[in-house]
Formats: sequence, structure tokens, C-alpha cells
Amino acid sequence: MSQSSINVRRRFVDGPFGQVHLREAGEPSDPKTGKPPLLCLHQSPKSSREFLKIMPFLAQDRYVVAVDSPGHGESDLPGSEADATIMTYARSAWAAVDALGMLDSGNKVDLLGHHTGAKVATEMAWQRPDDVGTIVMVSALVLTDAEVDAFKDMFEEIPLDEAGTRFSEGWAKAVQHRGPGVSLVDLAASFAENFRAGEAYEWGHKAAFNYNAYFPDRVATLDQRIVVLNPKDMLYELTPRVAPLLKNGVVQDQADWGFGFMDSDSENAAQTIREALS
Repeated sequence: MSQSSINVRRRFVDGPFGQVHLREAGEPSDPKTGKPPLLCLHQSPKSSREFLKIMPFLAQDRYVVAVDSPGHGESDLPGSEADATIMTYARSAWAAVDALGMLDSGNKVDLLGHHTGAKVATEMAWQRPDDVGTIVMVSALVLTDAEVDAFKDMFEEIPLDEAGTRFSEGWAKAVQHRGPGVSLVDLAASFAENFRAGEAYEWGHKAAFNYNAYFPDRVATLDQRIVVLNPKDMLYELTPRVAPLLKNGVVQDQADWGFGFMDSDSENAAQTIREALS
């Protein structure tokens, strides 16, 4: 099957806060002849849209699903900010896995987690370790308490005003951190995802930073093979801290990648991820 013949489809399933929106590509495979299904978990405040271009390449030999976490993309919001946690994001992702029958044929599910998604992947494996195979993370953040506070300040909500300050400052940051080869069209599409949750648009960042109290201990318990890909983005210098915590894993430098690499270098990025999963 060629990449060009693989369509990315969209659907909704029921989750803990209402509906969960997801994208899927490829078809479920026989565990005796195919590879485990792959679940893709996005960064905050993005959505499954960030996997749109890479999914057909990842789905060459496996079933691939990318979910919107609660309050992201087109998934329903949690009931309150207190409900927006990495733990509930993981439960929502498991609800999608179960609704799609991704484990029905006896496979485990492999996980690909980007930034916040790396923490969701960790929590999923901690909640249901027997159902998770290999984990690939794109960046993995271990922070001091002071660094957590600094990141929270960096991503504090910007009140709406008629001058559009929230959007002009957000666009300036997007351009500042734009990775090599990312077109303005792709940057704009990614940027638009940031504000889909309205006044809850920063709940995902807060969930990620609050999970710092759990992440080091939980990732250190995991027996799964973990490959942490480290692109040259704002977390590049921090990600190697996770290496000593991995029981069965490695941090792999990807200094040629930056923000948006799954849009700008989809085929090569997919090949690297597929090799990490093999």
C-alpha cells in the first residue's frame, strides 16, 4: 500500500467528558502478521491535527490513531479546570482505545507522545501496563519546582481584548519557535489549534506542568522500551534529564528537527519513529 493511497479518516467515540474526536489511518492488523496499533498523543494546546501529515507514512504497516485530549481540538471539555489532568487525559485516551477495539486481536498498543503527550503516554502505561508495548516520546520534561513556576508564568492566559493581544503575542511566539522548513501555511494551521478551547485554552499546559510531581517516579517504573526523541526546540536542553530514569530506554538526539517537524519533514520523521518502534 502506497502512502498516497492511505486516507486519514475522522470520527468520534464516547469518553469520560462526552465525545472524543480522533483521526485514524490504515486498518487493524492480524497480530500474527502485522504490527501493534499505534496511538498518537499530541502536545498542548494542539490536537490530533499535528499528526495529520505524518499518519499516512506511519500507517504503511499498522493501524494508527491520533486522539484529541479533552478540551483540545474537537473533543469535549472537561467539566472544570480541576478535571483537566494528565490522569484524565490518559483515561480519555484509553476510552478511545477500548471503543475502537484496538486491543481486541490480542495486540498491545504502541504509544507516540509529543511533549504533553509524552506525559499522557507515561500515565497510560502506568494505569494499564499490560496493555502498552513500545513508547516513543518526543521530548520528556523533568523540571525543578522553580522551573515549573517559570513555565506556568510563560503560559499564563492572556485576557481577550479588542486589540487581539492574545493572538498577536501567540503568533509572535509561533514565529519565534518555528522549526526549519515549516511553511507559513502549516504554521498558521498549527497556530489556529491553540485556541480551540476558548477560555480554557491553557488548561492542557497547566495539566502538563502539574504532572511534573508524578512524572519522574512514574516513568521510572515502566518496563516498556522507551525511545525519547529530542528535537531542537525549547525543551532540547532539558529532555536529556530523563535518561537516568529510564529502565529500558534511550534519549536520541534529533537536532535537525524543530517545532513543526511532522509537517515539514513528515516522511523522514515517520521513518525515524517507525525505526524506534521496531
